[in-house]
Amino acid sequence: MQLIHRGIALDREDRRTIWRIVLPSLVELVFTQLFAMVDTIMLGQTEISAVAIAAVGLTNNPVNLVNGVLTALHIGTTAAVAWAVGAGNENAARSITRTALTLSLILGTFASAVLYFPAGQLVTFMGAQEDTYVYAKEYLEIVALGMLPAMVGFACTASLRGIGLTRLPMAYNLAGNLFNVIGNYALIYGRLGMPELGVAGAAISTTISRYVACTLALLVLFRGHSKLRLHIREDFRLRKEWLKRIFGVGVTSGLEQLIMQIGFIMFARTVSGLGTIVFAAHQIGLSVNGLTWMPGQAFGVAATTLVGQNMGAGNPEKAKSFVRVIWRYSVLVALLIAAAFLLFSQYIVLAYTNDPEVARLASTVLKIIAFGMPGIATQLPIASALRGAGDSRFPLYASAIGIWVFRVLVAPLFVYTYGWGLNGAWYTIALDQTTRAVVVYLRFRTNKWMHIKSKLAG
Repeated sequence: MQLIHRGIALDREDRRTIWRIVLPSLVELVFTQLFAMVDTIMLGQTEISAVAIAAVGLTNNPVNLVNGVLTALHIGTTAAVAWAVGAGNENAARSITRTALTLSLILGTFASAVLYFPAGQLVTFMGAQEDTYVYAKEYLEIVALGMLPAMVGFACTASLRGIGLTRLPMAYNLAGNLFNVIGNYALIYGRLGMPELGVAGAAISTTISRYVACTLALLVLFRGHSKLRLHIREDFRLRKEWLKRIFGVGVTSGLEQLIMQIGFIMFARTVSGLGTIVFAAHQIGLSVNGLTWMPGQAFGVAATTLVGQNMGAGNPEKAKSFVRVIWRYSVLVALLIAAAFLLFSQYIVLAYTNDPEVARLASTVLKIIAFGMPGIATQLPIASALRGAGDSRFPLYASAIGIWVFRVLVAPLFVYTYGWGLNGAWYTIALDQTTRAVVVYLRFRTNKWMHIKSKLAG
């Protein structure tokens, strides 16, 4: 059986290829998010439930700002490796990987420094109040120490995704996250012979788990049997020709992340002004919302890889056909998730908190999230496809318009001027996602991305 899209056929093997990339990525991303949700859930069952959740939430935006901008460079790594593989040049793919690893060491050291030293000022800027400041500052300082292994791990994963290998990243990231859950149980509550450290315990567990995942990722590259197997005595210097390819997509993606994360910070400050209880409900919404992104991101991994490989092989029409099928799969999965949120939101939030007011507010948020699901399911894989082709400008434009118009400019009006409070904030998120989806989809429809002179080409 074949799926036909405007003259280009995808046969059964093509569809299997999509799912061979998507399913391990989806398992990895979903379980990673679930394990992150467990952090929030475990803290939500402590005696300082709302304060603990809010304190950790205050650190998320500074971490995501640094993390997002720097790891966006690894989008360029995935695309560059995919183009090299598509062109049949495995030596280039390995050399790109070596350059990416060296770059990640530099970026990881920088990330740790910019989060650790100004931790107090950062959480104050984010709106930390007297009851959350100490917890938030301590959490951020500890998590900052795990940025170096996180960056190296991201480089390994990005390179492996470029050759279409997603099972091994799934395995080592799940192992790291499982370690994190066990560490949380031990260090938050003082179990398994460990001290009871509460919020700090969650941070320590998160940091150690990053070192565990990084170690396993390096073992895959240096001891595994993939096309990217490396040797310690090879040349790991930064190579200009590979940096040019990585930055060709990565710099624009990094700028996109910078614009996004600054917008997220301003948006978080808008919501934090509603008080600790409301902000705790907002954090639960963000935690669950993160889960809704995982299918779209998994399909996005497939889109970047398959578009890059087919463009590198000189077959843009096949790349386009892959994107259409991937997008339809993504929307179908998103609609199923939206239905679950509409039907079971009140039960989902009860896993997070023992505070009835926080649970009531968060339950309504989940229903609003459901209406933004088609936008998420569209913009994530199609934007990833554009990046895989080397056309990273329009995802940047889409994010800038969606976030800065709605989350930055419109959100204060909805939240305070119109008096819609937390619900108003989440209405702007749904509008943001829909707008981004429209922008990237219109760009995809033009077919211009198929014929641009890509910076990823050799």
